[in-house]
Amino acid sequence: MSPAIELRNISKQFGPVQANRNVSLKVESGTIHGIIGENGAGKSTLMSILYGFYQADSGTIQVQGQELKINSANDAIASGIGMVHQHFMLVDTFTVLENVVLGVESGWTLKASLDDARETLIQLEKEYHLEVDVDALIQDLPVGLLQRVEILKALYRKADILILDEPTGVLTPQEADDLFRILEELSKQGKTVILITHKLREIMAITSHVSVMRNGEMVAHLKTSETNREELAELMVGRKVLLRVDKTSSSPKHEILRIEHLNVKDQNEVSRVKDLSFSVHGGEILGIAGVSGNGQTELLETLTGIRSFQGGSIQFGAQKIQSGDKFDASLMRDLGVGHVPEDRQRMGLVTSFVAKENAILGYHRDKAYNSTFEMDETFMLEDCSSKMKDYDVRPANPELQSSLFSGGNQQKLVVMREMSRNPELLIVGQPTRGVDIGAIEFIHRRIIAMRDAGKAVLLVSVELDEILSLSDRILVMFSGEMMGEISADEADERRIGLLMAGIREKAA
Repeated sequence: MSPAIELRNISKQFGPVQANRNVSLKVESGTIHGIIGENGAGKSTLMSILYGFYQADSGTIQVQGQELKINSANDAIASGIGMVHQHFMLVDTFTVLENVVLGVESGWTLKASLDDARETLIQLEKEYHLEVDVDALIQDLPVGLLQRVEILKALYRKADILILDEPTGVLTPQEADDLFRILEELSKQGKTVILITHKLREIMAITSHVSVMRNGEMVAHLKTSETNREELAELMVGRKVLLRVDKTSSSPKHEILRIEHLNVKDQNEVSRVKDLSFSVHGGEILGIAGVSGNGQTELLETLTGIRSFQGGSIQFGAQKIQSGDKFDASLMRDLGVGHVPEDRQRMGLVTSFVAKENAILGYHRDKAYNSTFEMDETFMLEDCSSKMKDYDVRPANPELQSSLFSGGNQQKLVVMREMSRNPELLIVGQPTRGVDIGAIEFIHRRIIAMRDAGKAVLLVSVELDEILSLSDRILVMFSGEMMGEISADEADERRIGLLMAGIREKAA
């Protein structure tokens, strides 16, 4: 039987960057095949070539034993290849049925197309256990069901090969488990699944084979049953990596931050944070878990002075700020708050600035960086160079434009700037989003070191493993509300997952 997919010596170059170099990959029919690699390893480029977004500079593609030239997504779909993107490609104001049919309408009228599709869609739902209300509006569905709609779209287009790009990034643990059951069912029915993920736990749980990419090259093809997380991590990075967070028990000290009955609305007067109260002490990491979009972003922006609030109070040390009081990011920095934002490129860096300029962003008025009439370029250069070495930013070039650093090293630049100020409270949003395993290990060590130095850390992450590994206490947010608090010793994925889904423990 021919492999479902066979890529031979695929190469792709973007200007001076060699994204793929002689990459070969064989995916057997009816299997769930994982592809892992660090940021910039070339895995997404490879799958984009398979799906027709890019064309390879050289190499060949075979689908079910037949060599094909795939010049567009339409070519890929016609060849039986479907792709479920990390960010869903759905129209919020359309129904499930309308989204599935969109672009592949049949018949002379839209009604005829929808009537034809309804029967097929209901049959697909039953066959693959993908039940969802076909008449529901997309905007009314939870994220887990949106994932099903994307899979149904691909199956409706007669896909035999499904590519899923980071499919669990916005799912609760229970929703992720549900997705895995669906993928296993698809595999049993003869479909082939290619899973792109950076989560080694998912690779070990769901795949039968795994391929590892590094620096644009394919470095290993393994049976999942014959490998382990440690070996895969070493293959990805090229060195041994400590996958667990090595930390001692916390010793909480005096209270540094207290939030009481905090209420935050967005620009449309929609409540995003609702009557929130909690505190953070020196010498502890308080983790806030929750699916993205449940008020965490608004909370972080409020606590760092970026966003105003409409009720309650924020007490930092002796400074109490109530709703209506004037405060901003500059005041919070002066009080001793460091902030690693969730989106490093939108809020953490000015990517057109060089590294030494981003290294002082927000602190650029400090006397240390200014001479009588202008900024002290020599001191800026020396200071940035020293910090880049301490924080392992590569390349350690203060004059390099920030856009030219990899995602992981951009994140290290932001972490370097905020942690090197030795803040009393470090507020960290998604500290390792889009960051490779080596950089994750480094950033986690730095966060633990701040806690051990008696500083307070408020950590927000959608990565449940990260919350469980780093936190001393865990709060869970859902729809802007605090669902519950669990000590790290008592926390597990099931308990937190239920709270993330809005189910309080008594109700469960």
